[in-house]
Amino acid sequence: MAETTTWTIDPAHSSVELAVKHMMFTTVRGRFKDFKGTITVDEQNPDNSTVEVEIAAASLDTGVADRDGHLRSADFLDTEQFPAITFRSKRVEGAMKQEGDQFRVIGDLTIRGNTFEVTLDCVYEGTGKDPWGGTRAGARATARIDRRDWGLRWNQALETGGILVANEVRIEVEVQAVKAA
Repeated sequence: MAETTTWTIDPAHSSVELAVKHMMFTTVRGRFKDFKGTITVDEQNPDNSTVEVEIAAASLDTGVADRDGHLRSADFLDTEQFPAITFRSKRVEGAMKQEGDQFRVIGDLTIRGNTFEVTLDCVYEGTGKDPWGGTRAGARATARIDRRDWGLRWNQALETGGILVANEVRIEVEVQAVKAA
C-alpha cells in the first residue's frame, strides 16, 4: 500500500498570477485572489503524486476595475457561466527530493469548460517547520498557454498592425503548502 502525505495549499502565502502583452509591447499582470488546492505526495514514488487546484475565476484582479470587469465577461472568462478554473494533475516527472530540484507537473487545465493538457515547469523551494509546529513546503511553477485554446478569442486589431491582447499567457504560481496533521 502506498504511503501518501497530504498538503493543503495556503492561499495566504501563495499566488496564482498571469501575465499577457497589451498592444504588443507592455505586460499586464493579474492575480487570482481566491483559490484552494491539495497536493498528495506518494512517499515511495513521488512521480505518482497528484495536485488539484480550484480557482474562483471572478477573483481575477489586475488593479483596474473596468479591465477586470471585461475579463470576467463572456468576452473572456465568462465567470457567470464558468465560475471555476481547475487544474488536475495526470502525472509528475522528476519529482523533487531536495531544495532547488526541478520537476514537471502535467495535468488538465479547465477554463470556460474547455480542458487541455498543460505542463507546469516547477522548482522545489524547500520544506521547514513553522512557528506553530506545522510543516510547510514551497514550490514555484510556470507555464505558457495560448488563450485561444480555451475559447478566449476576443481581440482587436491595432491600426499599426498586431493585436490588442497577446494570445500567449504566462502563468506564474508560488505555492506554500501545509502538511496535514
